Amino acid sequence: MRWHTLQYWFFVGFLLAYLFGVIRYSIKYMSVDISLNERSHHLFKVLVERYIADGQPVGSRTLARDAQLDISSATIRNVMADLEDLGLIISPHTSAGRVPTEAGYRFFVDQVVTYRDLSTSDIREMESSLEKDDDVDALLGKTSRILSGLTKLAGLVMIPITEKRALRQVEFLSLSENRVLVILVTNDREVENRIIKTDRVYGQAELTQAANYLSSAFAGRDIEALKEGLIAEMQVARAELDQLMGLVMDISQKAFPARAGNKDYVLAGQTNLMDINELSDIEHLRNLFDAFAQKGEILHLLEQSISANGVQIFIGEESGNKAFDHCSIVTSTYTDRHRTLGVLGVIGPTRMEYERVIPIVDLTAKMLSTALNSTN
Repeated sequence: MRWHTLQYWFFVGFLLAYLFGVIRYSIKYMSVDISLNERSHHLFKVLVERYIADGQPVGSRTLARDAQLDISSATIRNVMADLEDLGLIISPHTSAGRVPTEAGYRFFVDQVVTYRDLSTSDIREMESSLEKDDDVDALLGKTSRILSGLTKLAGLVMIPITEKRALRQVEFLSLSENRVLVILVTNDREVENRIIKTDRVYGQAELTQAANYLSSAFAGRDIEALKEGLIAEMQVARAELDQLMGLVMDISQKAFPARAGNKDYVLAGQTNLMDINELSDIEHLRNLFDAFAQKGEILHLLEQSISANGVQIFIGEESGNKAFDHCSIVTSTYTDRHRTLGVLGVIGPTRMEYERVIPIVDLTAKMLSTALNSTN
């Protein structure tokens, strides 16, 4: 079934699901085991929402006005003092108001936040952006831009994990000018052809001998591990196989290249973070953009999310990397019909609109899954 049919029913189904509140988010996190009474729970919720909205420490007078409870300012101050003792809020040294701590944000996400239904226009924007792309790279790029555009944060999509390919048979055919046609038969009789350029000219007899060796010695084994196996074989029988192994290694390095796509991601909107006060410190921005450039730490976080069900959130120091100490990372997995392909998400300040960002990440993952399935 093509995407233009799938996308209509997909859109209708998700719109109804959000309108009737049947979608829920399963969030993996480091839980904060705290119980609040109804009044404290409400005041904490109002405080965090007010701070997320304007970024200013929240005083008792502001909290009393926003909470709309018939209680005295003294009572509110007592509740705030209790919340501070629990480690959920803190008073910055420059202000008498309070702001949430990382533990406070964790508790807020865990037990307090009320998810905001996505608007019809947001859903239509997501649906139309992924509507006609059959190319996987284009879908990933558009998805990262959707995440960035809707959240005003940095959006990222991990490039899909490639399925392991088992070698069934290999053939090498000599062409002109140091070129060799490589014919790979993998998995269930899938055939892949590529032309490579070798370091020297090889005769057809040599190529046939090398192909026969690979087919007999490595049939049924994962192609990504094939070169490691060749190196091990050379160490065992270097003397008698040196000439043949030289030929095999020369061709195999080119015929079975490493797949960088397993260790990469598409990033969009990172400059949005420069406009956020909490992240605007030059040194912090430098560390953050260095992490984006080096990719390893972010990929490590994304790989931790591969096995998570639903949405996963890292708040501040939970990421384990100082570059993200003032950031929250919200991720969700995307899939094909049978397995997890990768992870997508957003990076922003700990003071982010969790009630809106979490549904956006969750729905985007489901839409990308459907779009990728429709291309198969």
